[in-house]
Amino acid sequence: MQNKTVIITGASSGIGEATARLLAAKGCKVVMGARREDRLKAIAEEIAQKGGQAVYRVTDVTKPEDNAALIALAKSAFGRIDVIFLNAGIMPSSPVSALKTDEWRAMIDINLTGVLHGIAAVMPEFTKQKSGQIITVSSVAGIKSFSGAGVYGATKFAVRNLMEVIRMESAIEGTNIRTSTIYPAAINTELLQTITDKQTLDGMNKLYDAVGIAPDAIARVVAFAIEQPEEVNVNEFTIYPTKQS
Repeated sequence: MQNKTVIITGASSGIGEATARLLAAKGCKVVMGARREDRLKAIAEEIAQKGGQAVYRVTDVTKPEDNAALIALAKSAFGRIDVIFLNAGIMPSSPVSALKTDEWRAMIDINLTGVLHGIAAVMPEFTKQKSGQIITVSSVAGIKSFSGAGVYGATKFAVRNLMEVIRMESAIEGTNIRTSTIYPAAINTELLQTITDKQTLDGMNKLYDAVGIAPDAIARVVAFAIEQPEEVNVNEFTIYPTKQS
């Protein structure tokens, strides 16, 4: 873990923030991207006060140029990139019949296209150095189907397939790029704040209030994935709160 450079998207809160803090404490050089500059600045300052290394850039993952700029920042600040953690996502779940098409497009743009932009930005670096690690956040909705999460689940199923193909192609091409996909269940983050469908929100609030756990749980999984030897690729993690059925 010492001195590895790790890029984290969606780093201003929740899983991204928890991961940035944990990895910095473990000696990683952290490069944070998100849309809220005030939060990124505060987190970076707190990491520095504790002896860690962190830089940040305001980043909209739906814009290819923002992803490219985040890669450039990592290289200029720390010389190389070892890991990219593609964590940015939204979850405005609703029944398909509600036809919230603007929310469908937003989920596709951030949850899927945003991941693709991050991969496109970092892949040339990883291919050139013949090493690197891509970690993504999918969801349990990316391995199981849930009523009210049709489009959200579709984006997360797509990420699951994408990451498995990258793992296979890396082995074929000899680029040694490791991949890990994380499937969280009820983790207490800001995701529920993106839900506008009242019935869906009420149900999710009830579930999360009953069983939800802190995002630190996912941060520890990210650290575990990074800590594995270069010849070891743990490519999938499903994380449930113990109380969640």
